[in-house]
Amino acid sequence: KKRYRVVKGGRGSKKSTTTSLNIITRMMKYPLANTLVIRKVFKDHRDSTWKQLKWAARQLKVSHLWEFKVSPLEATFKPTGQTIYFRGLDDPMSVTSITVDNGHLCWAWFEEAYQILNEDDFNKVDMSIRGEVPPGYFKQITLTFNPWNERHWLKKRFFDSVHDNIYATTTNYRINEFLGEDDRQLFADMEKFNPRRYKIEGLGEWGIAEGAIFENWTVHAFDKNEIAKREGIKSAFGLDFGYTVDPTAAPASLVDVKNRELYIFDELYEKGLLNNQIAEKLIAKGWAKEMFIADSAEPKSIEELRKHGIRKIYSAKKGPDSVKSGIQFLQQFKIIIHPSCTNAINEFSNYTWAKDKEGQLINKPADEFNHLIDALRYSMEPIRTRMPKTRNERELTRYDFWR
Repeated sequence: KKRYRVVKGGRGSKKSTTTSLNIITRMMKYPLANTLVIRKVFKDHRDSTWKQLKWAARQLKVSHLWEFKVSPLEATFKPTGQTIYFRGLDDPMSVTSITVDNGHLCWAWFEEAYQILNEDDFNKVDMSIRGEVPPGYFKQITLTFNPWNERHWLKKRFFDSVHDNIYATTTNYRINEFLGEDDRQLFADMEKFNPRRYKIEGLGEWGIAEGAIFENWTVHAFDKNEIAKREGIKSAFGLDFGYTVDPTAAPASLVDVKNRELYIFDELYEKGLLNNQIAEKLIAKGWAKEMFIADSAEPKSIEELRKHGIRKIYSAKKGPDSVKSGIQFLQQFKIIIHPSCTNAINEFSNYTWAKDKEGQLINKPADEFNHLIDALRYSMEPIRTRMPKTRNERELTRYDFWR
């Protein structure tokens, strides 16, 4: 019942599941309490926290006592009128000005709290959970997240300090009774073949971004339509194929060549997609007429996408040192990532140079946290072809493999 209940953990570690079960149970136990559920971007609630809480009500066999509405997005406990409100930090006024119809606003849940890069955004909501509550009640803020990077303010504030009003813990997939044996096998394979990723996504340990490749990026909410009005703006769409283990990744960007600014405004990032499903997703996003540069390792997939309506898709022109030179080209830009592109944020936070057997950094990127970034490199090939090369690029190789 401490003020801050903070839970970091790997994938499948039951953070959201436990929190949703707990909220439904507590709401029914405390008839004057209301809950505020927050994500970085409001639209992400529908397929995450809203569905998770709806599942929790069914799991506890009390769904007949709850009404889950889409417009407005909220959940109401019918016997008392208590409400679970859903808000996004992309609309700050909707969060800080919230008032409840019945009882008191006692609890808040920040899901995917790692996405909140600005501590002040959290503080504003924290200050809005105030006021007297009835005897026996308490105010509490729950934060759940995957600990991608130890430089995040969450670590310093909640895990590196000892304070009476903080309960901070770590959980992992081993205690999740809802996982199947095939799910557990994926983690076993990750432990064997990708131990660094296993420590973060499996065990819930803090990620260490030592040797970060990109430091020229920031997260900022921008209006893509306003950016598109600038003179000379180019669009850039890339595609990296995946299926079972790796996701299919497609970043959508606008490039201000003159000012060397690259704006990532949307993304596709999903596992288990067949080629026809990839095409459906891209078309649904309104990208059917865009030019895509895709991984040249899958010419058959590229041809299938053409048949499914993505007609302007071409193979990336890979060549000697293409990864390194592509990275150097991206490093010349100021990269602005929209807050809704959470997977791009995770990759840029964790994409690092590899290490040798002695633990020393080498001039080669680690082959992880790079699906969207690889696709971004591909997408920039047409723009790079038309731009004069820098001295470093000219010295990198005597072959003009981008032409």
